[in-house]
Amino acid sequence: MAENGTDCDQRRIGMNKEQHNGNFTDSSLLSERKRRERQERLNIVLWRQPLVTLQYFFLETLINLKEWTIKLWHRRSILVSFLLTLAVLTATYYIEGTHQQYVRYMEKKFFWCAYWVGLGILSSVGLGTGLHTFLLYLGPHIASVTLAAYECNSVNFPEPPYPDQIICPDEETTEGSISLWAIISKVRLEACMWGAGTAIGELPPYFMARAARLSGAEPDDEEYQEFEEMLEHAETAQDFASRAKLAVQNLVQKVGFFGILACASIPNPLFDLAGITCGHFLVPFWTFFGATLIGKAVIKMHIQKLFVIITFSKHIVEQMVSLIGAIPSIGPSLQKPFQEYLEAQRIKLHHKSDSGVPQGENWLSWMFEKLVIVMVCYFILSIINSMAQSYAKRQQQKMYSEEKTK
Repeated sequence: MAENGTDCDQRRIGMNKEQHNGNFTDSSLLSERKRRERQERLNIVLWRQPLVTLQYFFLETLINLKEWTIKLWHRRSILVSFLLTLAVLTATYYIEGTHQQYVRYMEKKFFWCAYWVGLGILSSVGLGTGLHTFLLYLGPHIASVTLAAYECNSVNFPEPPYPDQIICPDEETTEGSISLWAIISKVRLEACMWGAGTAIGELPPYFMARAARLSGAEPDDEEYQEFEEMLEHAETAQDFASRAKLAVQNLVQKVGFFGILACASIPNPLFDLAGITCGHFLVPFWTFFGATLIGKAVIKMHIQKLFVIITFSKHIVEQMVSLIGAIPSIGPSLQKPFQEYLEAQRIKLHHKSDSGVPQGENWLSWMFEKLVIVMVCYFILSIINSMAQSYAKRQQQKMYSEEKTK
C-alpha cells in the first residue's frame, strides 16, 4: 500500500508539472464545465422536469438491459451452468418423495435469508439514497420479538405462523424465565443476514475506485472526486469533517484488515470513504470484503441488536410509557394510544381476538405504516432520478467526446 501511495504522489506531481507547462487554464475551464454539467444533472428530478426525467429513466433502463445482456452473452458458459443447476433444483422441488420435507425446510430458510439480505443491500447500496431498512423492518421485527418474549416468557413461537405472526406457545412457562441471550439467539439469523446484505452493498464504491485506479481514468463521481481533493489537501485540512475523513482514510490505509474491521464494526456514515480508499489503494478484495462482512454482520449487528432488545425490554417500555404520562397537559392524551397499542399487541400474542378490548387500528401503527410507504416511495423516486441523471451524464460525455474529435 505504501508503493501505491507513492504512485499516487508521483501522479499528483506530474499533474502539477503539466499545470506549470500551460495546461492550468485548460484544466480550470474543464473543472468549471464539469461543475456546470453536474449542476444541470442535479436539476433532472421528477418534481422539476417530470417528462425529461421519465424519458431519461426509460432510456437508461434500456441501455442497462442491453449492457447486461451483452455481459451475460460473454459469460454464457456460467449462464448455462446456472440454468442447468436451476433445472435440477426445479425438478427436485416438484418430484414427490421423502425428500420433500427437507425441500420445504430449505425453501423457507432460503427465502427468509434472501429477504433480509435484500433489505440489507437496499440499506447501503446507494441507489440515489439508501432505504433505512433497519429502522423500517429489522428494528421493528427485533422489537416485536422482544416484547413477545417478555409477554410469553418464551421464544418458542409456533411455526407457522411465526415469523409472519407471533403467537405465544401453549406450554406452561415461569414468570421471568426469559433471558437476553434467548432473544438474541431467536433473531440472530435475520440480523446476520441483514448485516451481510449491508456488507455486499458497500462493494460498488470499492470496485469503482479500484477500476479508476487501474485504468488511470478519473470517474465523474462526486464521492471519488471528494476523496481525490482530500488527498491533495490532506496537510492543510482544518475543519472537523475533513479531519474525520482523513482519519478514516489513514486508519484503513495504514492498519489494513483491522482498520477496515474497526470502521465497519461501528455505526459509521463515512464507511463509503473506506470502500473508496481500499479500492484506490488496491487493497485485495477478500481483505476488504472479509473485514467488512465480519464487522457489519457480526460485531456491528450484535451491538445494534442489543440496543433494540434492551430498549424494548418490558420494564424499560413500561417506564417510557409512564414518563410520557408525566408530561404536563398533553401527557395523559399521548399516553393513552401507547397503552392501547401495547394492550392490543398482548391480546394478539395470546390469540384472543374475541376479547372485549376493541380491535380497531391504533394511530401509532397507522402512522408507522404511512411512514414506511412514504420512505419506500421516496426511495423509488430517488432511483428514477439517479438513473435519469446517469443517462444525462452519458449524453454530456458523448458531446464532450465529439468536441474533442473535431
